[in-house]
Amino acid sequence: MSKNKTRTDSASRSKARNPGRVSRRSVLKGAAALTAAGFTWKSIGPFVRNAEAATLELRWLGWEHYNVKSLTAEFENRHDVKVSAGFFDGNSEAWNKLRAGGTQDFDLVMADGFWPRLYAKQGLVQAVDYSKLDLSNVFDDFVPPKFTLLRAEDSEDMIAAPNCWGGYGFTVNTDKVAAEDQESVNLLFNEKYDGHLSTSARFEENIALAGILAAHNMGTQDGERPDGKSFNPYVLSDDELEECKRLLIKQKGLLVNRWNDEDTLERLLRAQVVWASPEWSGIYRRIHFDKLDGKSDLNMRHVLKPTEGGLGWVDQWSITSGVTDSEKLEIAHKWIDFRLERESMKTVAVEIGWAPTVDVRDMLPDRYVDTLFLNETESIHGLYQFDAPSSPEKWERVWSAVEAA
Repeated sequence: MSKNKTRTDSASRSKARNPGRVSRRSVLKGAAALTAAGFTWKSIGPFVRNAEAATLELRWLGWEHYNVKSLTAEFENRHDVKVSAGFFDGNSEAWNKLRAGGTQDFDLVMADGFWPRLYAKQGLVQAVDYSKLDLSNVFDDFVPPKFTLLRAEDSEDMIAAPNCWGGYGFTVNTDKVAAEDQESVNLLFNEKYDGHLSTSARFEENIALAGILAAHNMGTQDGERPDGKSFNPYVLSDDELEECKRLLIKQKGLLVNRWNDEDTLERLLRAQVVWASPEWSGIYRRIHFDKLDGKSDLNMRHVLKPTEGGLGWVDQWSITSGVTDSEKLEIAHKWIDFRLERESMKTVAVEIGWAPTVDVRDMLPDRYVDTLFLNETESIHGLYQFDAPSSPEKWERVWSAVEAA
């Protein structure tokens, strides 16, 4: 995660996102008087109001592209609240912010894959009351029993609510890459396409994709795992990590670059310098829409689910453990419920270009239904969900060796 997800995906899960500077909520007037009277911030309570307008403030931490101004304005007007946001580039950054006191700065936090469970284990988020949410329009593929990562690992508590979904698949120039090579993770390591491949600079996803191919080639993908669980490319054995290192060192010589932002990748794809690269499908959508509109003759496809398996994500909303006041808790639930409304999800689909977990197919032109894969929601179950590396130290050593090669 984070999902340059332009997952336009203009603000993506890559470095294209501009992390926001976090600051505590402030009282515009009256702070000096409260301090003089012996009050402390702790004694004021778990949240503060704008003293001039007596407006409740709601603050969320997430990917910047979800900060849709029209949606924020509508919610603020509807509930007489002030909404503000802080941003992060990926799950690990949000994790560090929450652990450093962010649960007092933010009322809601976004995450994807297994990360909400990690938050819950550390006491960083609390249960979400599903009775306060309307999930009637959510695809079955994104709620229990089909999708279980919204639930705490060791209890029945629902710790998150679904938002958008997608994969970290491959955008491929079909005029340049042979049909028999397009579906495989091996495409990213194929010497036939030397000098025309690219990947992101995100080392976790580079190692995870290499891990999928390594385990497939080694025959360990479907075998018994040391932890007794099914294969997870973020939980790799030492032998699998060693094979990842070999693959990534080989790949390094085949790459045009490792991109930090999707705008760079888009330019290279449009110029046909790069013929294949993993991305969150936002670039594919932009180029494909130009093709449909007669503005481009490029033939691109996006491989959501490679043969050996691919990476996927379901963005989720969680309520931080710092929310203890009943009024703040109520408005946090209302925010999640508002973002699940079909009109809200239609806006997200059209303005951002992400695939909603809510069924809005009858509200969208066919071009959006097709490119957002809204008829293929079952694909999420064949994708390995984003997770934290089981051994960050080992992964960092592998990546250091790749970088130094």
